[in-house]
Amino acid sequence: MPFRLLISLGLLCALLPLHHGAPGPDGSAPDPAHYRERVKAMFYHAYDSYLENAFPFDELRPLTCDGHDTWGSFSLTLIDALDTLLILGNVSEFQRVVEVLQDNVDFDIDVNASVFETNIRVVGGLLSAHLLSKKAGVEVEAGWPCSGPLLRMAEEAARKLLPVGNHIDVLTGKWVAQDAGIGAGVDSYFEYLVKGAILLQDKKLMAMFLEYNKAIRNYTRFDDWYLWVQMYKGTVSMPVFQSLEAYWPGLQSLIGDIDNAMRTFLNYYTVWKQFGGLPEFYNIPQGYTVEKREGYPLRPELIESAMYLYRATGDPTLLELGRDAVESIEKISKVECGFATIKDLRDHKLDNRMESFFLAETVKYLYLLFDPTNFIHNNGSTFDTVITPYGECILGAGGYIFNTEAHPIDPAALHCCQRLKEEQWEVEDLMREFYSLKRNRSKFQKKTMSSGPWEPPTRPGILLSPENHDQARERKRAKQKVPLLSCPSQPFTSKLALLGQVFLDSS
Repeated sequence: MPFRLLISLGLLCALLPLHHGAPGPDGSAPDPAHYRERVKAMFYHAYDSYLENAFPFDELRPLTCDGHDTWGSFSLTLIDALDTLLILGNVSEFQRVVEVLQDNVDFDIDVNASVFETNIRVVGGLLSAHLLSKKAGVEVEAGWPCSGPLLRMAEEAARKLLPVGNHIDVLTGKWVAQDAGIGAGVDSYFEYLVKGAILLQDKKLMAMFLEYNKAIRNYTRFDDWYLWVQMYKGTVSMPVFQSLEAYWPGLQSLIGDIDNAMRTFLNYYTVWKQFGGLPEFYNIPQGYTVEKREGYPLRPELIESAMYLYRATGDPTLLELGRDAVESIEKISKVECGFATIKDLRDHKLDNRMESFFLAETVKYLYLLFDPTNFIHNNGSTFDTVITPYGECILGAGGYIFNTEAHPIDPAALHCCQRLKEEQWEVEDLMREFYSLKRNRSKFQKKTMSSGPWEPPTRPGILLSPENHDQARERKRAKQKVPLLSCPSQPFTSKLALLGQVFLDSS
């Protein structure tokens, strides 16, 4: 049977839902105010359960009402949930948690930690909370947003992380896994190309993504599904949909590719309606789950795409997904102590885990889907003026960029603090010129002692005019520029001694 016909049969099966959320009272789109309150109640049921039963551990185990450490013993769920508190409007709890984190979280420990997860959850959560502190009524120090205790905590955590490879042999540079797609292992890379281009106003990053996007459309897309292919041949290796791939329609909306985004979103939505959630792997030709990948750990990606697309289109179908998500999660996953991972969507068996991203992402995107006037959606009509030692800054005007853990970053803060960086560069350039001048004088003095009276140097330019100084500075930067993905030529042992480590070598 032709492959495309099998896909169509799979879609037909997917259109027979096992679970539906309730429509509005008159059959219209879901009432945003009603579901906004439902989502808020979900958050506090999970959050309070974590505080009462699991803190200071990383995560809640909802079936046994206790906690355990997962990604490094950093009270991860509390850090991950912090900016969600403000988005839900809870200023007082945000302020309390900031004090708790400053008093209790210590990164100077020897633990096994995931570099990727620690980066997106801990570093991202602290950076976002730092930038939102003033809005939450936290008393900030002089120099904010370019300095502050949460920013220093984020920097400390980041310095503990060492570069690692994912599916690449870091010694030979060869690919270990040769399947290409848009899901696990590469999803955040594509996401950050687009978001990095927007956040940093970097045209090269967007050009890179658009080039990848051509190959993705040409080799992995079939009937608005995205499959996995052999990276050198382009032949289909896995005709599956991974739940992690559901971020893709949201990413497409950021580059304005709305039509393709909606078609793909509707494909993924049919899978949700079939099971009341997205299984980790879904066999597209067969229209069913993949063995040992039947679970749904309350991931946010499809809800994330719905939020982005609703902002772009206002299509009420996207609110229906939000309604279905609320109804499904409450019906299938809610237990006395929070919300439990769904181990198997076929029979709705549960697993004893509530990942921190449920509060950081899933609930946040749901709430923002139903709250069109939230400050995160600000169109620039309101803003805050902040006076810092480096000048006047405009913050909170909107355009927030979410990291891959849904922690919002205000792009205006980068431009505000960039002034400080430029001042530092100017001081560093002056110091280099000063020491260069001292070295040159020392050389000339030695020459005078050995070969007669001193003569002025024949090479002009030791003392530069302002114009020549700027030209020399630009030449120096261009000469010192290194590829973005290169590593400094520093011994590995020196890096460990300088930065510390979060991995233990058991050998």
